[in-house]
Amino acid sequence: MNHHPDPVATTAQGAVRGLRQGAALTFRDIPYAAPPRGAGRFAPPRPHEPWDGVRDATAPGPNAPQSERKLGNVDMSPYFGAGWSRGEDYLTVNVFTPAAGGTGLPVMVFVHGGGFVAGSTRSPMYDGSAFARDGVVLVTLNYRLGIAGFLDLPGAPANRGLLDVVAALRWVRENIAAFGGDPRNVTLFGQSAGATIVGGVLATPEAAGLFRRAIVQSGSGLGAFTTEQAARVTKAAAEVLGVRPHARDFAGIPDERLVEAASRLSGIDLRTETRHDPLIGLSPFSLVLDTQPAESVAAGLSAGVDLLVGTNAEEGNLYLVPVGAYATSTAADVHEAAARSHPDPARLVGTYRASRPGASHAELRSAIMGDALFGAGSRALAGAHAAHPGSATYAYEFAWRSPALDGQLGATHTVELPFVFDLADRPELNGPNALLGPGPVPVGLAARVHETWIRFARTGEPGWDPYENERRATMRIDTEWTQIDDPRPQERQAWNQGPAEK
Repeated sequence: MNHHPDPVATTAQGAVRGLRQGAALTFRDIPYAAPPRGAGRFAPPRPHEPWDGVRDATAPGPNAPQSERKLGNVDMSPYFGAGWSRGEDYLTVNVFTPAAGGTGLPVMVFVHGGGFVAGSTRSPMYDGSAFARDGVVLVTLNYRLGIAGFLDLPGAPANRGLLDVVAALRWVRENIAAFGGDPRNVTLFGQSAGATIVGGVLATPEAAGLFRRAIVQSGSGLGAFTTEQAARVTKAAAEVLGVRPHARDFAGIPDERLVEAASRLSGIDLRTETRHDPLIGLSPFSLVLDTQPAESVAAGLSAGVDLLVGTNAEEGNLYLVPVGAYATSTAADVHEAAARSHPDPARLVGTYRASRPGASHAELRSAIMGDALFGAGSRALAGAHAAHPGSATYAYEFAWRSPALDGQLGATHTVELPFVFDLADRPELNGPNALLGPGPVPVGLAARVHETWIRFARTGEPGWDPYENERRATMRIDTEWTQIDDPRPQERQAWNQGPAEK
């Protein structure tokens, strides 16, 4: 039997010892920024102190303060993880790299989702061993969540969770060569809130040059709150906590109370004269920007970055099916979904009814919610990026239907993730109430999706035609893969929010 010593890598702050696990070397809990303590929770990320000797990087570390998340009848624990693992030193990365070694390997940096309030690198869904097995250095990261990460507070920089992601990218630029990665070939990718953050990073001038490609999985280039909307959340948070809305007053409040207060902020009406709530009431936290990321990208930010952007065919199902609200949907529910997200709900509903003849109220309600949350903002981002020469834009729609919850869950939000990470066969993802449902997942689909993401990271093209504003080529991913030009053009035009469409 071979007795390999555990691998050691040297970062700018000090050496770390990881684990050899099959085809991967795994390093967990490596700090990329100082622990966010006290007033530091509301400050920009700062460099971590160096350490002497070799830091143990074999076990998962703490994560961002958060409350446990449940989603009705579907088991989302592989996605959200087990809640809050306490400890202040949580601005950390996990690195998975090929045990076979190598230098100049493509690097992929993943930003998890969870509604800006939950999720972490500890979630089973983000095991990067398949990427390492296939010759990629995969980095997953924690960032500040909830009030510490995203509450817009006077006396504090906005979007601190996004600043954490930029700090992690700087850490990657500085240190990833020690793990075999090429700092000049970094793909930033994220899902859901993490994908919306990736869109925000595309629109952040300070992040320019830190990554070469980006993948936005079910995010939105139109998902940011305005400062006016964010101020309503801040006012409510200050009232719940009984303090003035200023970073100085929040600095002394313990994390437990911030987490508890965050969980009491749902239901704030964020609609203004000119804006709807881009998260349709699902989360009181998002990026806070008076210019949407898609508009900044339309102005030329990130023009040199290759972009892959896509959504799932039935995103909205996750918010309806597990809580028993799908099958009971009425015409009034369809109208209400449209009214929450569009200035002319009757016209929007009419467009969807015409575009989807024979669709049930449930299907129409889910489709409108999915486009309000992800579809319209993803198309706006793709269209804005495609308007600039110098880099390519690619689009996909993930359409494989999960048979979970009696076949109703379908091609819902998050269902593509196990395929991207090539762990669709994990027992915790399979079963009648698990994300992928009972029965075997289609042979080869995970391998092909995973390989396609890696191909894009390696070469900048995923294997189908680019998305262009004259011809919106989109790969529909299912047991069969079919390229379609401009799926559902009437629905796309009905939102008409894309900067490229004005």
